[in-house]
Amino acid sequence: MSDDFESLGVGGTFRRALGDKGYIQPTPIQSQAIPQLLQGKDLLGIAQTGTGKTAAFALPLLQRLDDANSRPKPRRPRALVLAPTRELALQIHEELTSLGRYTKLRHAFIIGGVSQNPQIKCLAKGLDVLVATPGRLLDLAGQRHIDLSEISVLVLDEADRLLDMGFVRDVRRIVAQTPKTRQSLLFSATMPNEVARLAREILDDPVRVDVSPKQLTVKEIDQRVVMVGNGDKQRMLEHLLLDDEVSRAIVFTRTKHGANKVARKLEGAGISAEAIHGNKSQNARQRALRNFKNGDAWVLVATDIAARGIDVDSVSHVFNYELPHEPESYVHRIGRTGRAGASGAAWSLVDPSERNRLRAVERLIRLSPAEVAVQLPPRDRRQPPA
Repeated sequence: MSDDFESLGVGGTFRRALGDKGYIQPTPIQSQAIPQLLQGKDLLGIAQTGTGKTAAFALPLLQRLDDANSRPKPRRPRALVLAPTRELALQIHEELTSLGRYTKLRHAFIIGGVSQNPQIKCLAKGLDVLVATPGRLLDLAGQRHIDLSEISVLVLDEADRLLDMGFVRDVRRIVAQTPKTRQSLLFSATMPNEVARLAREILDDPVRVDVSPKQLTVKEIDQRVVMVGNGDKQRMLEHLLLDDEVSRAIVFTRTKHGANKVARKLEGAGISAEAIHGNKSQNARQRALRNFKNGDAWVLVATDIAARGIDVDSVSHVFNYELPHEPESYVHRIGRTGRAGASGAAWSLVDPSERNRLRAVERLIRLSPAEVAVQLPPRDRRQPPA
C-alpha cells in the first residue's frame, strides 16, 4: 500500500491545507524526504522542478516550527530559504502561505528590484520563515536589519542555479552567519563538483534523496536543430513561430540585451511578445509573466533566469535562439514544454560558430536532436499573423 501524508507524519492541520490544494498522494520526493526532515535530519535532495520538492521541505519545516510554539523575535527569523531568482522566491512564499494557512506562523520574502522599506518593516515584526534571494539578504544584513543567529533550519533551493548565477561566495557568507547547530537542506537539479563541495561544507551526515529522471530530457519533447547563420536567426524564428502548431512559446537568448532586441523585433513583425530578464524591475517581470500566462502575449523571450522556477501551462514550443553557455541549461530550458505528460517541441537555431555548444549538449543528453532543413521565405513576402 502506498504512503499517504498521514503515514508520513504530516499533522492534521497541514493535511487540511493539503486537501484544500487537492494534494492527496505524496510524490516520490515527499514520501522519501518528509519523515526524515520531521526527525530533524539534514538532507541532500536531487530533484528538478515539478517533482513536488517545495512541499517536501515546506511541510516538515512548517510543522516543526509550529510544534515548537515559540514566537519569532524582531529581525531574527527562525528559518531561511535561499532561492536563486525572484520568481522562485515568490513561488516558494506562495506555497508556504497555502500550506501554513491554518497556523499562526509568519513568513515573508525579500528580493531585489523593489523598495527595501516594506521588507525592513516586515523583518522588524518578526518572522518564522524568511524566503530570500542572496543579494538583498546580504544588503539588509549589512545594514543590520536582519540577524541570522537564530536560524534553526536553512534551505538552499536550486543550489546549482545559485552557483551558475555567481552566488557561491554570497551563499557561503550567509551560511557563516547562521548557527552551526541548524538543520540544513540542499536541493539541486544537477550535482556538479562545486555543488557537491558546497553540500559537504554545509550538511551534516545528510540523508540523500535522488528523484532525478534517468533520462535528462523528457522523451515526449520533439527536439530539432536548424543550422542558420546569426544574421538570419530573427527571420527564421519569426517563420517558425508562425507555424499553426505553435500556440505558446518561450524563446531563450544568452543575454539581456539579446532578449530585448528579439522581443522588440517580434513585436515589429506583429507577433505579441514579452521579454523577461534580470535587468527588468520586479514589477515589469511579474507583468510580463502575467501577460504571457493569460495570453495577452503568446511569446516570452527570456534569459536563463526563466529556465527554472517558472511554471507556465501549455507551452507548446521552446526555441533556443542561442545555445546556452552551460549544456545543463539546455535541459532546463526545454523542460518548460512537455510538462505533466504533455507533448512539446524544442527547436535550436544554431550558427556554425555554436557547433561546439551543440556537441556539448548532445554529450550531456546522450542524444543528437534531428537536424532539419527549413527554407526561409523571401524577405519581402513575410506576412504578420492575422
